[in-house]
Amino acid sequence: EVQLVESGGGLVQPGGSLRLSCAASGFPFGLYTLTWVRQAPGKGLEWVSTIHSSGRTTYTDSVKGRFTVSRDNTKRTLYLQMNSLQPEDTAVYYCALPSGSRGQGTQVTVSS
Repeated sequence: EVQLVESGGGLVQPGGSLRLSCAASGFPFGLYTLTWVRQAPGKGLEWVSTIHSSGRTTYTDSVKGRFTVSRDNTKRTLYLQMNSLQPEDTAVYYCALPSGSRGQGTQVTVSS
């Protein structure tokens, strides 16, 4: 059974940083493309970043230069380092597989 468990969210002031984690099980982690998506209040899902099994990364324009996605295949964990956070980054963040499977999410709130 595929399991994805996000953690690391919280309340942070504008300009602050957070590091999200996604612990995975139930599939060959190292072989999979992994994605972070987010859902802001009242809005649909938005793609944030993807990391391929090769390590190649891509980002949506609004987070380029501020967010960094990484993975530790030995720990079966996906990460999202978020710096220079802005109020518009407020959302529930999910890690997801190409199939669409995703975890329960972790809330990120950026507010003064």
